[in-house]
Amino acid sequence: MDIIILVATCVINFALGAIILMQDPRNNYLRAFALISGLTCFWSISNYVTELSLADIAVNGIANNLAFITGYCVMLAAVLFTYLFPVQRRVKTYEVFIISIVSLIVIAMSSTPLIAGTVTENTDGILQFSNGPWLWLYIVSFISLLAIIARNSLFSVGHLQKSQKTQAWLVFMAFFTGGMIGLLFNIILPIFMESWHTTRYGPPIGSLALVGIIVYAISKHRLFDIRLVVVRSATYVLTIGTLAALYFLIAYSVSSLLFSPDTPLVSQSPVSIGLALVLALLFQPIKRFFDKLTNKVFYRDNYSTDEFFARLNRKLSSTTDLRGLLKTVSAEISTTLKASQGYFFIYTAHGHYVSVGTVDHTHLPKLDAIELDKYVSKTQATIITLDAPATPQLVHRIMISHKAELILPLVMDKGILGYLLLGEHRVSKFVQRDIKVLETIADELVIAIQNALSVEQIKDINAHLQQRIDHATKDLRSSNAQLRRLDEAKDEFISMASHQLRTPLTGVKGYISMVMDGDAGEVTDSQKHLLNEAFISSERMVRLINDFLNVSRLQTGKFTLDTKPTDLSKVVTEELNSLQPNASPRGLSFNFTQPTTFPTLNFDEAKIRQVIMNFADNALYYSREDTIIDVSLAIENDEVIFKVKDKGIGVPKSEQARLFNKFFRATNARRQRPDGTGVGLFLAKKVVTAHHGDVIFESEEGKGSTFGFRIPVHEVQLAGESE
Repeated sequence: MDIIILVATCVINFALGAIILMQDPRNNYLRAFALISGLTCFWSISNYVTELSLADIAVNGIANNLAFITGYCVMLAAVLFTYLFPVQRRVKTYEVFIISIVSLIVIAMSSTPLIAGTVTENTDGILQFSNGPWLWLYIVSFISLLAIIARNSLFSVGHLQKSQKTQAWLVFMAFFTGGMIGLLFNIILPIFMESWHTTRYGPPIGSLALVGIIVYAISKHRLFDIRLVVVRSATYVLTIGTLAALYFLIAYSVSSLLFSPDTPLVSQSPVSIGLALVLALLFQPIKRFFDKLTNKVFYRDNYSTDEFFARLNRKLSSTTDLRGLLKTVSAEISTTLKASQGYFFIYTAHGHYVSVGTVDHTHLPKLDAIELDKYVSKTQATIITLDAPATPQLVHRIMISHKAELILPLVMDKGILGYLLLGEHRVSKFVQRDIKVLETIADELVIAIQNALSVEQIKDINAHLQQRIDHATKDLRSSNAQLRRLDEAKDEFISMASHQLRTPLTGVKGYISMVMDGDAGEVTDSQKHLLNEAFISSERMVRLINDFLNVSRLQTGKFTLDTKPTDLSKVVTEELNSLQPNASPRGLSFNFTQPTTFPTLNFDEAKIRQVIMNFADNALYYSREDTIIDVSLAIENDEVIFKVKDKGIGVPKSEQARLFNKFFRATNARRQRPDGTGVGLFLAKKVVTAHHGDVIFESEEGKGSTFGFRIPVHEVQLAGESE
């Protein structure tokens, strides 16, 4: 019976430790708990071997020493666990020193008769145990470790949330109950009863108490998030069990109907082989069935990330009112992630801020937000969690004070835009999947909030402008005509500004070109190189001005095509030739063969030239050095097809769907070219669509991209040629 109890104790402890460690093998407090489970197994085994009647009494003595050592080490591992859970505590150096020295002394003395005593055998072959003279030191040290566990679990939880306090209490109860039972049955009772027979009950009863309370804390209060391990284990056990049962039933039925009773139930006959193949085909459908079943049981609070992203995107694009946007989005995120509250803290103009969220949400003071700014700027943290060991005490206090379990920093290029704060999980606690979802939507939130802030600033500017106009109208009634001209000037500001900027740039380009051609005297190679860089930069500025002008026209509905007969092959050749000076220093070149004959078609030459330039220019910037960029122009299946294929950095698959959105840039593109605007591809798609065509786009991250367009010939054919 004792061996059955020993095996059960070890299996239960080992299984619990392994399941918890599988949750995240790199997590320190999970490692500490797995260590507790492993040491408990060793304690049980050494305690069992101590009382066996063996041929060599010395083995019993060694096992007795190990029982004392492993029992003490279980408590040491429990102390380590409470330093790491539920939050990592800052340990004083002298405290570590004292615990280490005392523990080393106790463990060293436990390996000798000074604490462990001796094991002898009387004339009847019965084992006799004696108490060590320093056993009192072991007991005092053991109780001291329990006191440290109590302090860490009960008296250092003032800043924890309710669920974490409950978990800390249960952890203390588990360690205290298990430790006291072990101390009672293995040391105290044997001393008073002068019999060591009670030691056989210490490990199983202590382990039962420890495991029972921990299992209760896991199932009722989500002490450890082991659902994924349990779900997958349950799925495979149920799947294999179902297949085994099907195999047995079908094999039995076939054997009974087709074969004699003497035929083995499972043989190497064609029937058995065919049956095995059928069951192999059934494995995946049965597994999927049990996947769904176990997910419903263990993940009742689950949600579809795709559906959540779709809902969130609709809400982000539904309004530009800042407060309305923040209120709607915080409600959606809080509902989906089952947070008790959710709210935004957003910096606005002139040092002000706005705080909007779900009903009755708490408020983050600006001073606390500034402390968070310092922490995020220093660590580049993408998300802050309350129970993370690395979270500083000051940040931890801020989160506790404002009932926030998760904080998502909203970071833009110029600094920190604000924060999204989520309260305690209403059902259990936030898991890694929730954190990844929040990190995924961070950029979308930043863009939407920035747009809303821009609209608010424009409204504010317009409001102040209208006040000034009204005041001027009241004081200067005679200047009515001038006010009308100002109103017209406001409408034409963007167009005029663009032309005004392009005019001096044209002069700059002209003069630079003259100097480069030697009109102002001989130019050295180094001077010519610098002038060439200035010329290229001025050309790029002209293109940027055109881009922003076209974006403005799109927003105001004034974006139109001015089509005229165009030799597209000539346009492509000219644009590639203009980019060659940029390509040569990096060993890049364009591989383009101009078609010998190409029809003249109706295009808006300036805009389609801009599209070609954008695709080719991007290929230059994002290509690796000493590579060739393939460019093609042809008519296939009554379509004009233009392609630019590079061997550059490519576009991450997760970001390809948003690539042609206004102001969007892929993550790796922002790293390689921080000065990009994100409007080139947006405009390119608009121009191609306006010509009744489609954009061509293929990409694989790290291997390159293909950009281009296809436009039906009949949409751009010259009048009269279609006859």
